[in-house]
Amino acid sequence: MRLGQAALEPQESGALWWAANRLLAVADLHFEKGSSYAGRGTLLPPYDTASTLGALERDVARLEPAIVICLGDSFHDRDGPGRLAAEDRARIGALARGRQWFWIAGNHDPALPEDLPGERVLEMALGPLLFRHAPLAAADPGELAGHLHPKAALRVRGRRISRKCFISDGSRVVLPAYGAFAGGLDVLDVAFAGLFPQGFAVWLCGPGRVRRFTHDRLSG
Repeated sequence: MRLGQAALEPQESGALWWAANRLLAVADLHFEKGSSYAGRGTLLPPYDTASTLGALERDVARLEPAIVICLGDSFHDRDGPGRLAAEDRARIGALARGRQWFWIAGNHDPALPEDLPGERVLEMALGPLLFRHAPLAAADPGELAGHLHPKAALRVRGRRISRKCFISDGSRVVLPAYGAFAGGLDVLDVAFAGLFPQGFAVWLCGPGRVRRFTHDRLSG
C-alpha cells in the first residue's frame, strides 16, 4: 500500500506498519468495552482488553517499532481508564517503555488521564502523513484515520465472507478497528461514499494474510 511517497504495510491484526520510520499505527482499541456494557446491564465476557493487548504485544514483539500511534477511541468511554485492571495497566506500561507512544484523542476518549504512559495529542503529522481519529471530508492527501471501523465482504464459491479491512484510494487510509469487541461498518455504507468518490481498494484481514481487492469485487 502506498500513500504518497510512504510505503505502508497492512498487518493481519489490523495494525499498519511504516517500516521507513519504524512506526506502528492502530485504531479504535476500545479498551474496557466489555466492562462498559456490563455497567449498563448487557453482559459481555470481560476479556476484551486482555485480548486486544495480547494482539498488540505480538505486533510490537514482531516488528519492534520505535513509534506507536493509537488513533483515538483507545478506551470505549471516558471512565474506561479507571476500570482498567492493574495487570492490564502494567502491560500498557511495558509496551510503551523504550519507545515513543502517542494517544490521539477520539470521540469516546477525548481526555485520557496523565497516569498512562505516552503523549496525548489531538492529531499529529510526520513527514507526508497526518494521523487523526476521524477522517475529514476535505482532508489533504496523506491522512490516516480510524473511527469508521471498516469491514468488507465478498463472495467466494457461493459463500459470503466478511472481514475487517483497510480502505484507501491512494490519498488517504482508514484503518480497521483493532479492538477485540470493536465491530465494523461495511465499506459500501454511505458513510464511506463521500470520502472515496473516485473508488477505492480494500486490504482484507484474513487468517494468515492480508489481500487486496478493488471495490467492484465486493459484495453488499
